[in-house]
Amino acid sequence: MTASTLVPVFAALGDETRWSILVALGGGDASASALAGRLPVTRQAIAKHLAVLQQAGLVESVRVGRELRYRVLGAQLTETARRLDQIGVEWERRLAAIKRIAEGL
Repeated sequence: MTASTLVPVFAALGDETRWSILVALGGGDASASALAGRLPVTRQAIAKHLAVLQQAGLVESVRVGRELRYRVLGAQLTETARRLDQIGVEWERRLAAIKRIAEGL
C-alpha cells in the first residue's frame, strides 16, 4: 500500500460522519435510506459520503432486489491497519536509535 492509496483512505476516515457510517455498516449491510434513519444526516448526504467511502475502497454496493445496499470491505481496512503498524514499528526503531545516541553522549 503506497502513499497514493493511503491518502484517500485517511481522507475518507477523517470525516466523523463517514466514520459513523463505517461503524453502522460494521453491524451489517444497509441502504443509504436505512443509514439515514440511524444517523442524524440526510439520505442525500449519506449517499455522498458513501461515494467517498466507495472511491477509497472502503465500501462496496450490492444490489438486493430494487435496493442498493452497502457493505464494508474489511480487506482495505486490514491493509490500512497493517501499513500503520509498519510505520509505527519503523518509528519505534528510529526513536530507539536516537535514544542510544543521546544516552551515549
